[in-house]
Amino acid sequence: MNRRKVTLCIAFAAVACLTGCSSPSPKFYALRADGTSAATPAVPTSAASLDVVVGPVTVPDMVDRPQIVTRNPDNTIEMNEFARWAAPLKLDIGRVVAADLAQRLGTARVSTIDVGAATPPVWRVRVDITRIDSVLGDSVTIDAQWVVRPPGHQALTLGHTVAHEQVTSQDYGALVDAHDRALATISADIAAAIRADHPTVGSATD
Repeated sequence: MNRRKVTLCIAFAAVACLTGCSSPSPKFYALRADGTSAATPAVPTSAASLDVVVGPVTVPDMVDRPQIVTRNPDNTIEMNEFARWAAPLKLDIGRVVAADLAQRLGTARVSTIDVGAATPPVWRVRVDITRIDSVLGDSVTIDAQWVVRPPGHQALTLGHTVAHEQVTSQDYGALVDAHDRALATISADIAAAIRADHPTVGSATD
């Protein structure tokens, strides 16, 4: 075999090795508003004018990263490079809580953007996630402290929700679905607090 053929064989072997040894691409997961609830019933017209701003939302530093963080049975922590959040976690949680509240309160005027004093009187919701414990194939627990601030100078409502959801498989998609359901539980408690101070708001199925 001449030198040219030897060089070509080495080049093809190198390409084949690189192709076969390439790392898998990461998967990206997004949270979503819980879709398991029954459709929101008709609500009084006044509910449609209810303005709610969700934010800020905080999360623990340990999970505030692109990788999905899970806890192993031996209590070690794993950050999976190939299972990642599609958006910063605290922003995605705020988006999902806002969407859940819009459904439960029967108003489209729920946002994560506060444009300041020029807006109509709004209800403001702060959510501090103090713990997210995710165990693949087992469960997800989200511990949240939240504050509802009514318009004007009314008293704040302080709340604490611990939401626990089972995970039925080792799939990361199932783990993320459990996050969705846990956030829906938190949103339901927040919506109930708003309805308690705003009786004209309709009651959705929580």
